[in-house]
Amino acid sequence: MPISYSQEGAVGWIILDRPDALNSLDRESVIQFTDRLVAWREDAAVRVVVVAANGRAFCAGADLKEAGGAVGPGEKTLLDRIIILFDMLRAYPKPVIAAVNGLAYAGGLETVMCCDIVIATEKAKFADAHSNFGVFPGGGGAAILPRKVPPGVARYMLFTGDPISAADARTYGLVNEIVADEELRPRAQALAERLAKKSPGVLAGMKRVAIEAADKSAADALRHELLEAHNHGRSYDMAEGLKAFAEKREPQFKGY
Repeated sequence: MPISYSQEGAVGWIILDRPDALNSLDRESVIQFTDRLVAWREDAAVRVVVVAANGRAFCAGADLKEAGGAVGPGEKTLLDRIIILFDMLRAYPKPVIAAVNGLAYAGGLETVMCCDIVIATEKAKFADAHSNFGVFPGGGGAAILPRKVPPGVARYMLFTGDPISAADARTYGLVNEIVADEELRPRAQALAERLAKKSPGVLAGMKRVAIEAADKSAADALRHELLEAHNHGRSYDMAEGLKAFAEKREPQFKGY
């Protein structure tokens, strides 16, 4: 199986598991990845998702052996399937953490950019790499990378295909935390558990506002935020949070 998964408490782990192929995304792995996200999207028992990988790479991008392959009439290409996966990841209603253990190139970098929080090991490297193979990025390399890092850095990465270190990626804002190899999984789990204790409705609403704010004026983004705040004001979680504060205890949010 190119994708494995597990659930630890309220945290769902999706593991890219093609180490011999540097966890490149082939058709089957993309289908399994997408199906798991669909299954957990409405599962209240899973509140946070972590995307990680086995082996020395996080993801080397699309499997180039399949990328240029012919498909039958009406069938989706590998790129079509990857775009569906990436769109789902970006808009996923639950926090998604990327736990990056090694190289994240091309579609691997684009996968990372779809996630909300990025934790990387000291050995992790990030590259667009499409230009190295005469491939045009289709999952956000040219469109999203300049929104994640300074434009000059983005163009350098796009044009040269050269990797940057985890330290540089953190400086540019692409990575949130850097940890030792052996600390990656426990740190990602610990952070995910923290997020899982918060109101799912608050986190989902914040994510919606933050994503859409990038394409709105400040005034429109503020109106969206206020609408979300009014809607949340009628929720169980809002009442529970205020009650827990008054009673000086930890709130028990239920997501509605």
